[in-house]
Amino acid sequence: MSLRTVLHAADISRATTRIAHEIIESNKGADRLVLLGIPTRGVALADRIAASISSIAGTAVAAGALDVTMYRDDLDRHPTRAPAPTSIPAEGIDGATVVLVDDVLYSGRTIRAALDALGDIGRPRAVRLATLIDRGHRELPIRPDFVGKNLPSAVHERVNVHLIEYDGEDAVTIEEAAD
Repeated sequence: MSLRTVLHAADISRATTRIAHEIIESNKGADRLVLLGIPTRGVALADRIAASISSIAGTAVAAGALDVTMYRDDLDRHPTRAPAPTSIPAEGIDGATVVLVDDVLYSGRTIRAALDALGDIGRPRAVRLATLIDRGHRELPIRPDFVGKNLPSAVHERVNVHLIEYDGEDAVTIEEAAD
């Protein structure tokens, strides 16, 4: 099995800063903007992007977490993990522009589950999607609005996002399965 690093800490920092700028531009500012990270690493990315937007725009941007575990339609094919807490900012999401944040966009099933979970929480004005890595291979018609890096990969490869909050380092690696 071979492992190669495709993004280093500086690359991830640049990508999240660029995504923050793109979100501000798309939203025409930071008013009524809520970032919801999808556990696990999407939560840390949402916090980073929200902090960057707050710094750029000069106004606080709410961030939270949206666990989608119980909304997934593929629990029988993937090992389940204990649900993480969902934390919605006190002002809620009704009438807000919600940006869902995930680390890797692959089949689109996680985002479909996130949209279902979001519908049970409130009614946002608009929903956008930000992802650090878009690796392709979609099974559903879902496309990100903000992408850190398009990373074409083979189905048998695994893209790993390492963040300092969980892994002690910032990096994105690709593992290639041995033949």
